Parts: sequence; C-alpha cells; structure tokens
Amino acid sequence: MNVMSKTSDVDNGVNVDALLGAKDAVTQAPAAAQFTWRAACDWVNGAHSKSTVSGMFGLGEEQSRDKSFEIEADHPALFAAGDNASTPAEIGLAALAACLTASVAAIAQHRGIQLHSVTARAEGDMDIRGILGADAEVRNGFDEIRVRFEINADATSEEIAALVGQAQKRSAVFDMLSNPTDVRVSVA
Repeated sequence: MNVMSKTSDVDNGVNVDALLGAKDAVTQAPAAAQFTWRAACDWVNGAHSKSTVSGMFGLGEEQSRDKSFEIEADHPALFAAGDNASTPAEIGLAALAACLTASVAAIAQHRGIQLHSVTARAEGDMDIRGILGADAEVRNGFDEIRVRFEINADATSEEIAALVGQAQKRSAVFDMLSNPTDVRVSVA
C-alpha cells in the first residue's frame, strides 16, 4: 500500500496536504517563513498575571487570529501567592508537552498511522534556592525535564518510537528548551 492511500484512510485531525503545501511555499520563498510570535503579559496582583496572545507576523505581513487567548499564571500558596493559576514553569512544561503532542499527530498523519490516544506527561526538577536567591550557585531553571508518552495507535512500538523521535526534531518548544536561545529583555 502506498503512503498516499494509507494516509487517506487515517484521520488524526491534521491536514497534511496543507502542511506540505506550506513547506513547499516557504521553500520557494524563504522570507515568508520568518515569523514573529507575540504574547503580552499584564500583572494582576502579587505573582498573578494574565498573558494575551492574539496575532503574529508571518508570510510577510501581520496575521490576525479569530480570537485572543488568555493564559494566566501565578504561584502556589506555599510560595505566599494566590494560587490562581499554574506557575510559569508549569506552563513551560505544558507548552513542551503540547508542542511534542501536536508534532506526533502531524507526523502520524503523514506516515499513515491512526492515533487512538496520545498522552504526554512532562515533569521537571528544580532546586528553588536559585529563584529564591538563597544560593547564587544554583541555577533558576530546571535541572532536568522528562517527557513520557503513552500512545495508543495502529502502529508497532518501533513506529511509535520513531514518531516521538521525529516529533522532537520538529518541535519548536523542544528546540527552545534544549538549545541556547538569545533572549533580550528591555525596559520602555
């Protein structure tokens, strides 16, 4: 069975033709592939904040979304905070799990693998002495992050492992967390 006919029998909710068309388009016009993603964050109170995501620049022009999305962040009560939302570190873990999961779905669709369920569990170890300023030698971020997938699919364990391996290669958030990124902070 060829890949195209096998893929047409699979529905993971991913339009592979559109993704391949986008890949071809940006191959022909690399400038269109330059995107600027944005999030605006407003302080609420204490450690509580609300970020809004509503648009981006890409394909050579401003792009709007049908709606804006809000992401709240806070810290738990044990950090003398309101516990109104996930911590920023937990949101980072959720972003990693979500990006890898989306990649798994797209790659499975392209390879003609029907998914039945995908769960990614992300966890990270952190010594909080760094963020509390208790020890200047301790870094502020995670020492290690682990993601464990549970995937039920019409595929062998080798095919599932290959899906996850390819998802790591295509995940923007995995790349941001596993490779140095230049981050600049300024004050207006």
